[in-house]
Amino acid sequence: MSKKLIECVPNFSNGRDPEVLQKIMAPFFAAQDVQVLDYSQDKDHNRAVVTLVGTPEDLENSVVEAVGIAAQLIDLRKHQGEHPRMGATDVVPFVPIRNASVQDCIELSKRVGERIAKEHHIPVYLYEESATDPSRVNLAHIRKGQFEGFAEKIKEAEWKPDYGEAEIHPSAGVVAVGAREFLVAYNINLDTDKLEIADAIARKVRHIGGGFRFVKGMGVELSDRNQVQVSMNLTNFHKSHIYQVFETVKMEARRYGVNVVGSEIIGLVPLAALVDTANYYLQLEDFGLDQVIEARLLGDSSNEE
Repeated sequence: MSKKLIECVPNFSNGRDPEVLQKIMAPFFAAQDVQVLDYSQDKDHNRAVVTLVGTPEDLENSVVEAVGIAAQLIDLRKHQGEHPRMGATDVVPFVPIRNASVQDCIELSKRVGERIAKEHHIPVYLYEESATDPSRVNLAHIRKGQFEGFAEKIKEAEWKPDYGEAEIHPSAGVVAVGAREFLVAYNINLDTDKLEIADAIARKVRHIGGGFRFVKGMGVELSDRNQVQVSMNLTNFHKSHIYQVFETVKMEARRYGVNVVGSEIIGLVPLAALVDTANYYLQLEDFGLDQVIEARLLGDSSNEE
């Protein structure tokens, strides 16, 4: 039987120092059954996103080690960036890929969370499918107040961490660990430097503002480009499609006399999400993954993720 394969996409609060990121990622490169598929750093967000795939055991050991290195090298008391954050390692999600279930990922997240608290003295919150309380399913709700507000927040009875003491790590904060379905990190750039416009558009497309059910979004300033961005997470690309979000942002931008000048995907994206987008824009009839030659060669034409 083939090995269980799980994806992990840890986010680190370091988008400006490549040497620090390489040191944090060292355990991933050293692990026998872990492969680094992608990593990126964003200076404006001051955040790094690493995409890994591996067996549960090797992912567990390498992730716990990397979180410890990040805690040694990243000091949130000196950290500034556009992306909300509450920890040096901000979030550690696990996603089932092959021969693995969401339950496998939940169990893995609990083992990793317990070890992070015990070995590195960093409080851990379980989120999404791993959440122990409905109020902790949504990562944004946990992260509210960010690192600066968490010293007081963690003392409240309702915010007692799932693992660790009710006291933040002085420089590394807290971390969220959980299991979830595949997430598409998708950003759309606008030809304006007015952050209030990006914020207004983000409110229109995200679920909390009455937009798409599986979209989270916010406005971000891209100071080096003199532009702003609608930065989004699509938590279920099957039900909130990339093309729907793109067309809605274009439509909303027009009311402000603003144009979309580009978009980007952070990290990796399922082929199914791109086929879905191609179907819409090319008006293809009965086109599916089984007609993509690379999917056929890899034997993944039936894999929706």
